[in-house]
Amino acid sequence: MVKIGNIELGDFPLLLAPMEDVSDPPFRLVCKENGADLMYTEFISSEGLIRNAAKSVHKLDIFEYERPIGIQLFGSDVDTMGECSRIATAAKPDLIDINYGCPVKNVACKGAGAALLQDIPKMAAMTAAVVKATHLPVTVKTRLGWSEETKNVGEVAERLQDVGIQALTVHGRTRAQMYKGDADWTLIAKIKENPRIHIPIFGNGDIDSPEKALDYKNRFGLDGIMIGRAAIGYPWIFNEIKHYFKTGHHLPSPSISQRVEATRKHLAFSIRWKGDRLGILEMRRHYSNYFKGLPNFKEYRMRLVYSLEWQEISDILDEITIVYDGYLLEKQLVKVEYAGID
Repeated sequence: MVKIGNIELGDFPLLLAPMEDVSDPPFRLVCKENGADLMYTEFISSEGLIRNAAKSVHKLDIFEYERPIGIQLFGSDVDTMGECSRIATAAKPDLIDINYGCPVKNVACKGAGAALLQDIPKMAAMTAAVVKATHLPVTVKTRLGWSEETKNVGEVAERLQDVGIQALTVHGRTRAQMYKGDADWTLIAKIKENPRIHIPIFGNGDIDSPEKALDYKNRFGLDGIMIGRAAIGYPWIFNEIKHYFKTGHHLPSPSISQRVEATRKHLAFSIRWKGDRLGILEMRRHYSNYFKGLPNFKEYRMRLVYSLEWQEISDILDEITIVYDGYLLEKQLVKVEYAGID
């Protein structure tokens, strides 16, 4: 049984990665219903929380069905991170996660996210401040290092465990790699093999199929897997991996009606949470992902994108169900790069 503090996650949990502009409550709903064991909010700026910025505060919204759920924070100032940890704790998540992995310029160049990999003493001090400010378990998401020449995640793991984190997730790329090349899990496995390390270690990067998930589970011996981009438009991946682990067989690919149902549910929650106009506008980025690979779909995608009324969109989704009835679409990894996916 893998545990983070008192949170029991099963024998080999599958985690949904925190992704900016993706892993909001509507997206988390469809992932939870399809087998995600632990989820995180989009990353939240410590400066935004301190200033009570509406966008940052809104990201604190969590719902009972999501548990266990973690709030992920990022920032560059030690004291501010401690204070925003207290604010996040008041939202009553199950844990607090710190982002030391985001590689994008507008985060790393301000001394936050992956930038802390260049200053381990500051990272340790910041982590200690967050741990001190909350009674909840604190976890960390990071990368192998800043660059190929400075892969220091082994030292990071020991230092952060020493100041009190209760789990660590490592994305198998450096900051310099961004999202290019293959993720290297060998250093993550070495952390797990370190006799000093007693906290759960999760791997992240390039898991896009049940076969690869099982291969990495067996090869690297970690405590669980975090899945990010492969879940975008395909929340079914969590249950598919679990089924494959148990049986060695694949679940059938989701039918068109199942894809439509997930899209409709995602949209309905988006409207409830964000309001009619914003909920519809921000759903636009998801349509092509849910229906990726359907032949001659461009017309429907354009109609969905330009529709601003719930009923009109619902009618288009009904039409898609009829037109593509019986069409089986094999899963394809949606290769996208959103700021905040680390």
